[in-house]
Amino acid sequence: MEFCVFVGPNFGATYEDLAQVARQAEGLGFDGYFVSDHYTAWEGDGLPGPTDAWTTLAGLARETSRLRLGTLVTAATFRHVGPLAVTVAQVDAMSGGRVELGLGTGWLEGEHAAYGIPYPPLGERFELLGETLDVLRQFWAVPVGERFDYEGRRLRLRGSPGLPKPAQAQGPPIILGGIGLNKTPRLAALHAHEFNLPWSPAPDAAVMRGRVREVCEEAGRDPDSMRFSVSVQLGVGRTEAEARARLDPANYKLDVLPPAHFAGSPAQTVDWLGQYGELGIDRFYIRNPPKPGVAEGNLELIAAEVLPQLRR
Repeated sequence: MEFCVFVGPNFGATYEDLAQVARQAEGLGFDGYFVSDHYTAWEGDGLPGPTDAWTTLAGLARETSRLRLGTLVTAATFRHVGPLAVTVAQVDAMSGGRVELGLGTGWLEGEHAAYGIPYPPLGERFELLGETLDVLRQFWAVPVGERFDYEGRRLRLRGSPGLPKPAQAQGPPIILGGIGLNKTPRLAALHAHEFNLPWSPAPDAAVMRGRVREVCEEAGRDPDSMRFSVSVQLGVGRTEAEARARLDPANYKLDVLPPAHFAGSPAQTVDWLGQYGELGIDRFYIRNPPKPGVAEGNLELIAAEVLPQLRR
């Protein structure tokens, strides 16, 4: 199993805040550090404002040495595909080949409006996502010295040299995810290395995992070649009150926690995460506040008493 720290900079964090949490995650032995790619906060004041995900990852590529780094997820609407391919390849090279790219359709209309980003209907966004995945694959695969064209409904490229190349020979791993039973699983079967089950309780994760494996088989792909992950939020403490206090401030006072949120002792957390492991989930994204000190002691206790038992 792998365990990654996952933060939402759009809720308000400086680059130094994010870098400090990343350095902490690396020092504690977590496997990766992933950031959401959003520009607005939907709770709280969002101060001091968002940080751009790929600018942040470029900095962290030079400030860390071992962590896998990536987005969960970048909206295909946010960046033109050519500049996106250049940016991801460059950050991958800067990190020595540690980058992963989570991609999605984009879903927050007000965020697009606030920053002047076009927000087409859902069907068009799925077309854009599919064509973006096609182009990225060709961009990173075209041999050096050759060029390629692409003609789609949403995207057109002429004479692209597909440069620069990322450090990872086949390109950074692609992460797709969601709860839809058709479009996203089919795109994942064609393009993704990993399927993320966002905030899914274990029974729902089992159903979705089965569906994705089924679509892989229909597409002629070995379903065992697909990695499955889940996003969770954990508050771990010696007492119930301490565990609750280490959850995100928006959740710790709720009587009933949202799906894939858990507060408990280290032993209870091992059991709770273990139910996902039994389903074939082999990577967890553990949501953490983007500012240091907000959930003081949480990552330390998870690293010391939860991860070693699950990794065994």
